[in-house]
Amino acid sequence: QVQLVESGGGLVQAGGSLRLSCAASGGTFSWYSVGWFRQAPGKEREFVAAIGGNAHNLLYADSVKGRFTISRDNAKKTAYLQMNNLKLEDTALYYCAAGSRGLSSRARDHGYWGQGTQVTISS
Repeated sequence: QVQLVESGGGLVQAGGSLRLSCAASGGTFSWYSVGWFRQAPGKEREFVAAIGGNAHNLLYADSVKGRFTISRDNAKKTAYLQMNNLKLEDTALYYCAAGSRGLSSRARDHGYWGQGTQVTISS
């Protein structure tokens, strides 16, 4: 059983940066791929980025390529999402999730989810 806790969200102006963290407990963290997803009000949850257990394989949504960077530190059992050049449309509740099915952009491949951290971008 893996428990995930996100942190690092907040209010930032467009063009600014934030770094989200996802701290894991329980289980062997390196066995799991980690994905970041987000959900804006009135919209469906969408994939943002994912990283494999060994941190070598990465996957990004087209909307965040070149602006967001996913990483992980298995020794610290923590994954990160560095978000630069933030846009108004990045406003959402951001979730991290862990899965044992390998690198995936599909929410259903991630069996463990955090509670989310709010990211709000202002103009």
